[in-house]
Amino acid sequence: MADEVKLFGVWGSPFSRRVEIALKLKGVGYEFFEEDLSNKSALLLKYNPVYKKVPTFVHNGKAIAESQVILEYIDETWKNSPILPKDPYERAQARFWARFIDEKLMPTLWKVFWGCEDHEKVKEEAKEHLGTLENELKDKKFFGGETVGLVDIVGNFIAYWVPRIQEASGLVLLTEEKYPKLYQWSHEFENHGDVKVKLPPSDKLLAYIKSRLEGVSTSK
Repeated sequence: MADEVKLFGVWGSPFSRRVEIALKLKGVGYEFFEEDLSNKSALLLKYNPVYKKVPTFVHNGKAIAESQVILEYIDETWKNSPILPKDPYERAQARFWARFIDEKLMPTLWKVFWGCEDHEKVKEEAKEHLGTLENELKDKKFFGGETVGLVDIVGNFIAYWVPRIQEASGLVLLTEEKYPKLYQWSHEFENHGDVKVKLPPSDKLLAYIKSRLEGVSTSK
């Protein structure tokens, strides 16, 4: 009997896209349910009654929430094209840097681009975090080495969303001059065959970001 795989997400969400990228790398087929977060579906609330968020992943009727948890589940369920290293120390390091992105870097970047108090202070924190990630990349093509791994997938917001937010806002942090390794990595990631087909259309995403930024500016 074939696996039944469902994914509840939003087209412009980097968190939903993480799961889609992982499934593509594994060659796993799935049914996608586009959610309206202002009017969440009964199925989403049924499968994710605690957080009521996307992405929500359903495998043979069993639901899993939170993108990093889902990524690890996918990697443990479908063994081909591993996302996490086999070595226990390297696995721990990958988890550490994935959490660094979600818990340190992304919230700071979000504040910088969407507005906050102490904006200059937060911008310096964002630059520091980008520098930390730049140093971790070293001379590798991807954080996973020669292949896309957990940290690369979790970093999709930095590689694909940030350049378009920069274009829409005029506020530029990630440049080739300041972060040459991250800049090159973002190019490699965005143009990876299996990744590219699972990223939202650039023009559509850019238009969406511009509308969101306009909404923020008019509400102030």
